Parts: sequence; structure tokens; C-alpha cells
Amino acid sequence: MSFLKFFHVLAVVIWVGGMFFAYMILRAAAGEILQPPDRLRLWDNVFARFFNWVWLSVIILLITGFCMVYLYGGLTHVSSHVHLMALFGMGMVSIFIYVFFISFRRFRLKVASQDWPGSGAMLATIRRLVGLNLVIGLSTIATAVLGGAAGI
Repeated sequence: MSFLKFFHVLAVVIWVGGMFFAYMILRAAAGEILQPPDRLRLWDNVFARFFNWVWLSVIILLITGFCMVYLYGGLTHVSSHVHLMALFGMGMVSIFIYVFFISFRRFRLKVASQDWPGSGAMLATIRRLVGLNLVIGLSTIATAVLGGAAGI
């Protein structure tokens, strides 16, 4: 069980920590020193690399999460906070899938064609969705820690 928990938490740290870094730090720094074309190309490169790690994190989270629930005897034998974490997690995965297959693909096409206003608009959409996923991710962490401590 410790092995599963370790990899589950590691995947959360990579995904949620990466979103925090991108949203709170990289966005501000890139906005201060880069002109729109360079900034948009940077984000294209960052997303392409980060999303590979998110996919790996999603796979690890789903496998370890379902395995842990199974080892506890199934969903009827886990606390309500585990159900809430699973709901949050599925919401995050759904948002990521939309970002990856819809928003990011459109963004990449606009960057490749040097449509900087269009790229900027798509980046704003991705930023809002990443911000939403960040809030859900932090809420999931709070639910894990506080729900587990409260025994709910």
C-alpha cells in the first residue's frame, strides 16, 4: 500500500505542482520579459513537454487510485473523502483531456501559422482551464489531508 501511495502522491505533486509553477510563476515572468511571439512559442514548447508528464501522472493516478480502493475493499468500504477525491480527480482529468485535445491543438495551429492574436486568445482559454484545474487540484489535496485526518 505504501508503494501505491508514494506513486499516487508523486503524480499529484508533478501535476498540481507543475500547474502552480506555470500559472503563478512562469506566466508572470514570461509576460514581463518576452514579446508576444516569443512568449507564445515558449508556451507552446512548455505545454508540449509538460503535457507528457501530465499524461504519465494521469495514468499513475488512475492505476494507483483504483488499486488502493480495491485493496480497501471497494468504494463501499472507503471514507466519503475518498469518493470526493475521486470525483475531483475525474473532473481534473476531463478538463485536461479537453485542454489537450481541443484547446492545445488549436493553440499549436495558431502558433505554427503565426496568428499571434488567435494564439493569445487560445492561451487565455488554456490559462483559465489550467487555473480551474489548479483550484480543483488544491481542493483535492485539502480533501485528502483534512478528510483523512477527520476520519470522514
